[in-house]
Amino acid sequence: MISLPALLAAFFAPLVVIAAGNLDRRWILCGLLGLLVIANIASALAPGMDWMLIARALVGFCMGGIWAVAGGLAARLVPAHAVGLATSIIFGGVAAASVLGVPLGALIGDFAGWRWAFGCMAIFSAGVLLIHLVAIPALPVHHSVTLRQFAEQFANRKLQAGLALTILLVAGHFMAFTFVRPLLLSVSGFDAQWIGALLFAYGVAGIIGNFLAGVIAARRTALTLVFISLGLLLAPLLFLTIGDSHMGGGIVLLAWGLAYGGVSVGLMTWMMKAAPHAVEVATALYVGVFNIGIFLGSWAGGQAVDRFGLATNLWLAAGLVTLALLLTFAIRSNGKKAQAICS
Repeated sequence: MISLPALLAAFFAPLVVIAAGNLDRRWILCGLLGLLVIANIASALAPGMDWMLIARALVGFCMGGIWAVAGGLAARLVPAHAVGLATSIIFGGVAAASVLGVPLGALIGDFAGWRWAFGCMAIFSAGVLLIHLVAIPALPVHHSVTLRQFAEQFANRKLQAGLALTILLVAGHFMAFTFVRPLLLSVSGFDAQWIGALLFAYGVAGIIGNFLAGVIAARRTALTLVFISLGLLLAPLLFLTIGDSHMGGGIVLLAWGLAYGGVSVGLMTWMMKAAPHAVEVATALYVGVFNIGIFLGSWAGGQAVDRFGLATNLWLAAGLVTLALLLTFAIRSNGKKAQAICS
């Protein structure tokens, strides 16, 4: 239910941007939100697993399209000096959804049944659609996105580095975080009744991390990515060393949320700076690679846990994030060299 929408979002993000042509992006977003309402209603009413999978596939299509279009809108909605904060607000929604969606869905499901969890999502999506219709101005596009533009951006070295960093960070994170519940239960020794509250606290830390990273990344993007990578490396390593107690596990979880909260906005800021004249193309590629990272990380984590256990999986996840950290050092070093040459 998580991997399928993520994989489809990766596939559909570039296609939606190309198919949108010259259409006003406000109406593209509204259309996708309308489809999302329908997809969640279909999920709530699904008579069996076949219908449920079709409905979740439609969610994946909507996810990819909405994220690809909305991710780069900050520069079109606010003055240049406020783009960093606006991007943080947009991706604050991504951070909140990533970390609060599952516990809220589980809470609604426990109280009213799983169908109501999807029903509430349909109601929420309809509310967001209404807000868009009322508050978002016209967002005309004068030049449609083409396959040639995607090919050109694939040759963009800065964008290549950002996409490689995206898949390493996201896959490494989800490789470990997919199993955060069994980690908290079996390693830290928490009772099951505390998991929801712990994940909520993780979510709050993630939202704080999102805004901190957004403000700093607007000025020091490469340095922000270094610290995010370092935080995501320390999270699994600290879980292996001090995570075997309530206090240790709780502290590590909060630090983990703080670090991961900055991933979306930090990487998106890098993409916009790497391709300032092709933001929609860069965003679509970023969304695609990000969701491939979710799929690969969740899948690889499942394989590792089944074969080697939770602890080994944390070491493997840390190995992936180590590669990401080394890449951020290289990115920052190259940036300093470029500045020295220009000056």
